[in-house]
Amino acid sequence: MKNLLLLVLLFTTTISIHAQSKLIKADSYLDVRTGKLISPANLLIENGTIKSINPKALPEGIETVDLTGKILLPGLMDMHVHLDGDFTGSWDYVYKESASQGTVRAVVNAEKTLMAGFTTIRSIGQLHITPELIDVAVSEASDKGMIAAPRIIPSGHMISISGGHGDISLGLAEGLVTVGPNDGIINGKYDAIEAVRYQIKHGAKFIKMHATAGVLSMEDAIGAQQLSNEEMKTVVDEAARHHIKVAAHAHGTEGIKEAIRAGVYSIEHGSIIDDEGIQLMKEKGVYLVPTRGLATIIEPMIDKMDPVMAGKAKYVMPIAKQNLKNAIKANVKIAFGTDTPIIPHGKNAIEFAALMECGMNSMEAIQTATTNSAEMLGLVDRGELKQGLLADIIAVDANPIKDISTLEHVKFVMKGGVIYKNEK
Repeated sequence: MKNLLLLVLLFTTTISIHAQSKLIKADSYLDVRTGKLISPANLLIENGTIKSINPKALPEGIETVDLTGKILLPGLMDMHVHLDGDFTGSWDYVYKESASQGTVRAVVNAEKTLMAGFTTIRSIGQLHITPELIDVAVSEASDKGMIAAPRIIPSGHMISISGGHGDISLGLAEGLVTVGPNDGIINGKYDAIEAVRYQIKHGAKFIKMHATAGVLSMEDAIGAQQLSNEEMKTVVDEAARHHIKVAAHAHGTEGIKEAIRAGVYSIEHGSIIDDEGIQLMKEKGVYLVPTRGLATIIEPMIDKMDPVMAGKAKYVMPIAKQNLKNAIKANVKIAFGTDTPIIPHGKNAIEFAALMECGMNSMEAIQTATTNSAEMLGLVDRGELKQGLLADIIAVDANPIKDISTLEHVKFVMKGGVIYKNEK
């Protein structure tokens, strides 16, 4: 009886292991460190991680995923996403939706993002005015396997001055909506402390602040510094005490440099950066998340936008393109970001071609969405196909080194060993 029980346990264990295991067989996989295609590509997946690559002996009796003709890459990462938003030239719907409606919108957009091959994203600030942190809720639902979504690093509300770029009530009638530190709107260092603590208390894993004015909002300026030096330093210091990093939306020259001096980990956009700012980024190891691809989306609709937004966009886009070229040439560290929904959710890979237009080669562009983003986040469990790392894997039809546009048509998506998409 004892031996029979052991046999039953052994059989059950074997079935359990096999049920959790998969063998992916593809033509090759891309080593995102070297840019080399490795053939063949036999990846053994177990318990959500890559157990081995091209093992000498292939196990029998487990599920085989046949991706003949495909090339594998690690799941892509987008460091600048607003899940609860969609953009058609204005943000009018934000004032009409409840938190629950915004959450449903975010869940739909998260699935679009995952199906496009992006298995990790940084949600860099919600748009809806509500005490609830929508991206935290969606992140937790994703972690529990309740929804089809990427792994999400949530930020909660963006931290901005009253009347600044992140003040979503800007342009509304006085008294119609009241916002404060819980909503990310601050005036002074004590508000800054309260705002940071509120976001972290309710689940934010990254903090986003607005160092300068912006483009797609209703204030007249675009490059003017908005948060004071003291407010920015307070945000960074308070977040750091909780071991949380800070990203800074920054278009204007001085605001970029002051955000870097305050200790941020990334500059979002960086449109009007100068040589001193570029040098500061290199000295401090700060990442640039340029969000360049959105220009291809804005340009066709610019005449339909509010004149304030349209005027700022026309002014800044050519400047931003040249300054990104300068930053790439200077070898500033760059992480991939799209500013979806400006680039529609699910179309994130448009950004790759935009980076190449500014001087990157295809391998460098791919690294922004893999190794660079992982390193910026301080994550060592993803970003490449390697034994022991998360089984976040995508497949495409062509060699992306030769044809970057193939990343706009991802055919297979696996996150944590679970297949979410498998098209021929």
